[in-house]
Amino acid sequence: MNRILIIEDNKTLAKLIAKKIYAALNFEVDLAYSFSEAKLFLKRYTYFVTLLDLNLPDAPNGEVVDYALEKNNHVIVLSGNIDKNFRKSMLKKNIIDYVNKSGVNDINYIIQSLKRLKKNQAHTVLVVDDSMVLRKQLKGMLENLFYQVITVAHGEEALGMLATRSDISLVITDYNMPVIDGLELTREIRKTYNKNELSIIALSSNEDDEITAMFLKSGANDYIKKPFSKEEFSCRINNTIEALENIHIITNHSNRDFLTGLYNKRYFYEDMNNYFLEATQNGESFAIAMINIDNFKKINDKYGHDSGDKVIVNLSEILRSNTNQNDIVARFRGDEFYIVLKNISNENAMNVFERLRKEIAKSITISEKGEEIHFTISIGVCINHEDTLDDSMNHADMMLFKAKQNGRNLVAFE
Repeated sequence: MNRILIIEDNKTLAKLIAKKIYAALNFEVDLAYSFSEAKLFLKRYTYFVTLLDLNLPDAPNGEVVDYALEKNNHVIVLSGNIDKNFRKSMLKKNIIDYVNKSGVNDINYIIQSLKRLKKNQAHTVLVVDDSMVLRKQLKGMLENLFYQVITVAHGEEALGMLATRSDISLVITDYNMPVIDGLELTREIRKTYNKNELSIIALSSNEDDEITAMFLKSGANDYIKKPFSKEEFSCRINNTIEALENIHIITNHSNRDFLTGLYNKRYFYEDMNNYFLEATQNGESFAIAMINIDNFKKINDKYGHDSGDKVIVNLSEILRSNTNQNDIVARFRGDEFYIVLKNISNENAMNVFERLRKEIAKSITISEKGEEIHFTISIGVCINHEDTLDDSMNHADMMLFKAKQNGRNLVAFE
């Protein structure tokens, strides 16, 4: 479990922040009311983030910040000092943020910031800049925000990295670079990735407003002019990532089954209509299987529909964990599933389906009343494809019927 350290001599405020953080994030929260107490905690534990007051009884001049940074902690400063120059001097340090202690809204802001930092760990950012100094600076700022960071020196290297890494969420690119500049890189990226899949932020010290427009028209999500402040950079990066996450949430809701999280019927046809044409034209071998739970009605009647849902979820997890990322596992309705194994030989496909059948037969689902539920599946497979996707799916349906007729708990194919 993640831990947070709050160093604040106002005990009432410290306890209030701790209570809200625990309720919102379920983080372990430690409280220190002095510099000396803070040192003991920092020696004992590793913290996700430390929230530090600048004015402590035994460290009135912000000494705790330098100490925490020396120990490689991620630091958010809490302060009642609203002097702009002082604030700027603090932000020059390697802190995440500087938050004024003025009310409940600031506490809510801290909680939202912690949520954002936690989510950032799932994102990889590719930094493209020919300046080693700036690459290092950007890398440090991004890692302080908990992003995974890859750095390269120019656009050609960036395209090579994108071709080998599927986990990159954001590309930050300079404009003026050798080999392939930032504008050309943006255009090349957009030939493969749309804005719903990958975000791009351009950086430049160029004063020509047309450059900004050209980047945005070419597919950049945002444009940051150099020099920029740490706060501007952090806000723009986080906002861009959050927008990408929101798009993914909306897309997942429309493409995913509500119970299992598998792809739904709509997405299956959307993906397969294109894939089927390309695969059959290129001679790529693939398999389409229809899967059905044996005697599912009896399971519902005996254990109840909530337990039946648990069986479906258990089956879904086994199907998903035993197929590749590029394969399709979809739930159409009830206990009816389709699997497409892409770019696979007939022999290997049948091995996968037979392994699935055996693993499911050995699995146990615990009912709502704590009873063990054992179940099996029947699988109908089409490996020799007809003229259309519907023809192949109908053939898989016929094979499923054959498996049921021959006693269930079987894989049938022709």
